[in-house]
Amino acid sequence: MCTTKEKILLTSLKLFAQDGYEAVSISKISGELGMAKSALYKHYKNKRDIFDSIINRMDELDYERAREYNMPEGNMDEIIKGYREISIDKIRIYTEAQFKHWTEEEFSSLFRRMLTLEQYRNQEMADLYQKYLVSGPIDYMTHLFAGIIEKKEEAKQLAIEFYGPIFLMYSLYDNKREEDDLAEMLKKHVDRFSKKMDSY
Repeated sequence: MCTTKEKILLTSLKLFAQDGYEAVSISKISGELGMAKSALYKHYKNKRDIFDSIINRMDELDYERAREYNMPEGNMDEIIKGYREISIDKIRIYTEAQFKHWTEEEFSSLFRRMLTLEQYRNQEMADLYQKYLVSGPIDYMTHLFAGIIEKKEEAKQLAIEFYGPIFLMYSLYDNKREEDDLAEMLKKHVDRFSKKMDSY
C-alpha cells in the first residue's frame, strides 16, 4: 500500500512532469493531494526536499533493477569481467527491462519527462538529463566496451551505436503510432549489435 510520503512524491513528480519544476508550488502539490500544507510539511521540509527524495528514489530503482537481473556489480574492472561472462540473451533481457523502466514504469517515465521538459530552463535539470539519459549511459558503455574489446579508440563509437537507437526509441514511444512495435525493434537492434560485437 502506498504511504503518504510516497503519494506526495508521485503527485509532485506528476506535476513537475506536466508543468515543470519551477512552476509547481507546495500549495499546488498540497491542493492536488487534498491536504493542508502543514500536513505535507510533516513529511517533507520543502519542495527541494521532495525533489531530492525523487532523485534518491531513482537511484534506488536503478540499484534494485540491476540486482533483480543479476547484472555485474563492483568496480569497473569487475563489471567488465562480469559482462564478458554473461550471454547476449541476458544483455537483451536487461536492455528491454531498462527500456520499460524509462517508458512504461510510472515513476521513472515521469522523471524522464520532467528532465526532458526542464533541461532547457534549468542547468541542474540539464545536468541530470545528461547523467541519467545521455552522457551518463554513453560514458558507462564506453568504459564497458573499452574493457571488452580492448580497443579504446572504438569504444565510444560502439557505445553511441548501441545507445543512440535506444535513446531515439524513447521519443518514438512518447509519440507511438499504432503500427510501431518498439519491443520488436529493440530486440532486432540488440541482435544486430551482438553480431557486430562477435567480430571483435
